[in-house]
Amino acid sequence: MRTWFRSGRPWIWLTAGAVSISLLAMLALVALLGLQGMRLFWPQPVYQFQLTAAPGQPDALLGEIYAAGPRSPPPDAATAGGDGAGHYVIRTGGADAGRDFYRVPAARVVTRHRPPDLLLLERGGYGKDYGFLQGMTEDGQPLTADDMPRALQQRLASIETQRRLAAGLRTRQQVELRQRAGRLTARRQQWLKDGQWTPLNQALFGTEQGEIERLGDSLRRQLAGINKEMDRDSVLLRDAQGATRLIPLREIERAWYPNAMGATQKIQLWAGQIGRFVARDAQAYPAQAGVFPAIVGTLLLVMLMSVMVMPLGVMAAVYLHEYAGTGWLTRLIRISVGNLAGVPSIVYGVFGLGFFVYVLGGTLDKLFYADTLPNPTFGTPGLLWAALTLALLTLPVVIVATEEGLSRIPPSLRHGSLALGATRAETLWRVVLPGAAPAMITGLILAVARAAGETAPLMLVGVIKSAPLLPVDGVFPYLHADRKFMHLGFQIYDMALQSPDSDAVRPLVFATALLLVVIVVGLNLAAIGLRHRLREKYRALAL
Repeated sequence: MRTWFRSGRPWIWLTAGAVSISLLAMLALVALLGLQGMRLFWPQPVYQFQLTAAPGQPDALLGEIYAAGPRSPPPDAATAGGDGAGHYVIRTGGADAGRDFYRVPAARVVTRHRPPDLLLLERGGYGKDYGFLQGMTEDGQPLTADDMPRALQQRLASIETQRRLAAGLRTRQQVELRQRAGRLTARRQQWLKDGQWTPLNQALFGTEQGEIERLGDSLRRQLAGINKEMDRDSVLLRDAQGATRLIPLREIERAWYPNAMGATQKIQLWAGQIGRFVARDAQAYPAQAGVFPAIVGTLLLVMLMSVMVMPLGVMAAVYLHEYAGTGWLTRLIRISVGNLAGVPSIVYGVFGLGFFVYVLGGTLDKLFYADTLPNPTFGTPGLLWAALTLALLTLPVVIVATEEGLSRIPPSLRHGSLALGATRAETLWRVVLPGAAPAMITGLILAVARAAGETAPLMLVGVIKSAPLLPVDGVFPYLHADRKFMHLGFQIYDMALQSPDSDAVRPLVFATALLLVVIVVGLNLAAIGLRHRLREKYRALAL
């Protein structure tokens, strides 16, 4: 044993075991997120439960078995009693009625079966509803059709088209009208400033203002007509108690018969559900938008942060390593950089709000946007200030990693370059920095990994729960850094801790967390690939 320990093999096995445990933990995390998140999109069977009578409790339920446990529900659960034989957590839908889940003791279940004609309605903002299709109405009158389920799907397709048309009109109202009014106001300010507020210019201003008002009235009339058309149809749905409810068709996004679906239909529905979760339009579905705006906000934030932090971090590291020397000031700066890496992120958020938003943003508004005050343009939290805050947060990581890479460049390479007649700047640009490029990319990888998962500072400098407009669109200047944005990390926080119905959003939290992990891993893999190419290209310098 003594010889074996002296050989160093135990340390090899110890490090290999640590790596294996880390990989298994990572795989277990991804598997947990995937299994818990993907069940949100897979169509589950829907049961009709017949229950024994209980005071104040329903004797029949329609819903999915969300969970089952060996213990009885607590005394304050939705159903009283229970004999310890187990219980079901049944998702019954109808969140607009104030109840989406029921806990039912297994002893109360008399029968359960899966009716093939049971209809599932996915309603924007209200979750799911279960029942039996009893018909449809149009303008309050019964709608007759030979094939009512097919007529329902046709009307839903028409509603989908109208919903997208309405979303386009709302976008034009929010973007085009605001921009035209802003340009007109800027022209008026310029005329007043130059003393050219002549009767001709006043007439031009009035004409353009009238055109903007007529365009706004036209858009509002079109939107009102589309909304009126969407309000015409409704669905009659019979619940487990035999009561019939009237549900407006505009609230329904999709409808299907879960107990009558084959494997192919389930896979198609599952893929469609994932696609809508990732790319659902916030304008068309304001009550139940997908995570696409949060994905765009996260990617833009990380890219802007990278563009800002890399030049600053590399220049700071080059100065500290190549020019600053070894005096007390340099040592103090290095100690300060190391301490900044340990400052809580919320402190950076407070600093970003106070300095970037109020000081810099307020100054920009006074200098360039005085005509829009007191409504702020840059003096309010937005994407630009969030990116600067995260750049400041991750700056110590980039500085330390880059300085480590610079220290690995052999002095002989510098001396050889200088001996051949190159200046110090040419040596730095053509010899030192290319050799340290892999270390710079390592610093970028660490910065991206930390920035993509930060939430606390973003809540102070620009992130919001629901953004009406994306920070990037097809309108000049295309990237609107002054807009507020959505972020996957904040979405997870909001759903996990702020949602009033934690059981309903739990799978959504897992799915969003899995998506955030995939994005972070994807960004890191791209950076790792770039680092590998640079390392191979400058291998000779690295030696």
